[in-house]
Amino acid sequence: MRAANAILPLALLGLAACSTAPTYAPPAVSTPAAFRDNGPWTPASMADAAPTGDWWAVFADPALDGLEQRLAGGNASLAQALARYDQARALARQARTGLYPTVGVEAGAASQRTISTGRTDPAGVSASAAYELDLWGRVRNQVAAGRADAQASAADLAAVRLSLQAQLADAYFQLRGADAQIAVLSSTADAYRQALDLTRRRQAGGASSALDTGRAETQLAAALAQQEQAQADRALLEHALAVLVGEPASGFSVAAVEGLSDAPRTPVSTPSAVLQRRPDVAAAERRVAAANARIGVARVAWFPTVTLAASGGWQSTGGELLTTANRVWALGPAAAALPLLDGGARKAEVARSRAVFDEAAAGYRQTVLDAFREVEDQMALANRLAAAQARQDEAVDAAVRTAALATTRYREGAASYLDVVTAQTAELDARRSALDLRTRRLAASVNLIRALGGGWRGGEGA
Repeated sequence: MRAANAILPLALLGLAACSTAPTYAPPAVSTPAAFRDNGPWTPASMADAAPTGDWWAVFADPALDGLEQRLAGGNASLAQALARYDQARALARQARTGLYPTVGVEAGAASQRTISTGRTDPAGVSASAAYELDLWGRVRNQVAAGRADAQASAADLAAVRLSLQAQLADAYFQLRGADAQIAVLSSTADAYRQALDLTRRRQAGGASSALDTGRAETQLAAALAQQEQAQADRALLEHALAVLVGEPASGFSVAAVEGLSDAPRTPVSTPSAVLQRRPDVAAAERRVAAANARIGVARVAWFPTVTLAASGGWQSTGGELLTTANRVWALGPAAAALPLLDGGARKAEVARSRAVFDEAAAGYRQTVLDAFREVEDQMALANRLAAAQARQDEAVDAAVRTAALATTRYREGAASYLDVVTAQTAELDARRSALDLRTRRLAASVNLIRALGGGWRGGEGA
């Protein structure tokens, strides 16, 4: 008998170590050895040099840095994501409470009268405790699922933060591109005014016709119209920045600057490092882990649940609880239940939980594929746009020389004003195309850093 008493606790400990959840491993994905589209603007396999923390610092722009700091404290979407993360953490803590017994206190008093006993004043005070024996790992799997959900929510928060930071940087560089376009159009309009003055003087002297003057007036009006459109685009971008930093558009402004910075060279992590750096990949993997744990929770329904309970206290029928009370106590299982027939409900729940796991695993693989594609896309853009900008800069230089030569020849009477208009229009188009390419390169750099995972290092979401 003593041997049996000694073996029973060991058997219970062994049962408590059981878990009905499948052994978990992240879904297998095919990881390429290296990214394909390497180039001078995206040096590869430099994970240690990849942007971390305040990743926008690689652009060395104090105004951008200030806006990103304001976004961290004022963006409403980021505050929503943080609240969702707090909810997930609370649910995880709630799941952990199943690992501990529940304890309660109850007190009561009444006054009653019967024919046989007369008046009585029963009163009682009792305390109770209950604890579910986690024989099959139901509670532990719920805790594991809650923990994985909280980690996925942490990664979601990081993904939202990174996305908003990238949106702000992209809008900021588009605004700077608009500033540069406005500056070019303003200087071009000044040059067109000088050309218009020249044609008017030549017309007054009989050296040119009203046709030339009309062309000059048309060209100046078109440049001024384009300048107004660029200013309208800038206003909309400024309003977008206001919303991102959590401020009303009416009271928000960003000072204009001339010129547009060059895109930095962006170090690229290896494909395997991207899986560790991207928060959306981490979130997808944690949801697979949570679904795996919930398979164990569903399986537990096939086994009996055993809950131990104990209670004790005092009760009295005379109204003097503390002096004439009787002590009462109870110890034993509060419940031991095992459904026998349920019409297939438990089997269906296990099948559903497996399907949820399969869905999460497929979602993880798709997220990984999208991550690799986004990196390849932005690397291709960064390198091809850099080459395109070099060619476009050559086109600008040629257009400037051609416009200067056409103006000189017209002033000397060796060319028509149509030659001047054509050359000046080509110069403006070349300059605006160069600025557009430079802006697109900055956007590609932002998106490449976002595709690489920004500065997210895992933490609670890993």
